[in-house]
Amino acid sequence: MAPSIYTDETPDDVKNAKGLHLLTMNTPNGQAVQILLEELKEAYGLEWTTTLINIMTNDQKKDWFLRLDPNGRIPVLVDNTANPPFTVMETSAEMLYLVKFADKNDTFGFKDEKERNQCLQWTFFWHGSGAPYQGQVNHFSGAAPEKIEYAINRFKNETLRVYGVLEIQLSGKYTGEEREYLAGNGKGKYSVADIKTWPWVKGWERTGFSEEEMKPFPHLKKWIARIAERPAVQKGIGDDYVQK
Repeated sequence: MAPSIYTDETPDDVKNAKGLHLLTMNTPNGQAVQILLEELKEAYGLEWTTTLINIMTNDQKKDWFLRLDPNGRIPVLVDNTANPPFTVMETSAEMLYLVKFADKNDTFGFKDEKERNQCLQWTFFWHGSGAPYQGQVNHFSGAAPEKIEYAINRFKNETLRVYGVLEIQLSGKYTGEEREYLAGNGKGKYSVADIKTWPWVKGWERTGFSEEEMKPFPHLKKWIARIAERPAVQKGIGDDYVQK
């Protein structure tokens, strides 16, 4: 028999959960999975339960949490329909898991293998080249006890560079056709690639970028506004995920 992923210290709302259960905080990474769940609910009636984690008190570093995610990061998805319950760590992996098992019509994914691969490319691009850079800007600009100019400038410049990569894709600079979304043929289709990327990029002002610095990215700013209008997106970053 496999050892239980739950202990006496595991909060009751986590160990007693049925079906899908999300442990999250309303950060960009948390919002990506929150948004996809809300989109799947709107599309298919998907149900899940949620536990809000306060990472400022290091709840995610406690032993009960590390049994779910040894890396001690939010969000974590637990599928209690599996026996034993199946845990998924890393935002992108959680989103791909949800698309595989809950998105039967590929509403937020793709049936065509080349389009699906393009979706993976842009999802992994932001996972590996976007979020880490912007996260470091946020840390060195806001949280670090010492303001290190070199670190701030390095990560700001790298974040602006990856914004430029997104701008190239959305503007159609080398294809001659503007796009509405990152992946898919033609103008593209709203997918997990957009959902993964948007919660970070929409926070450019909070990261500390000026309107002047964002001028080179007009298509990116339109993309931010386009996605922000979706009801499931608004719900996925809304009050339900804010600790009271």
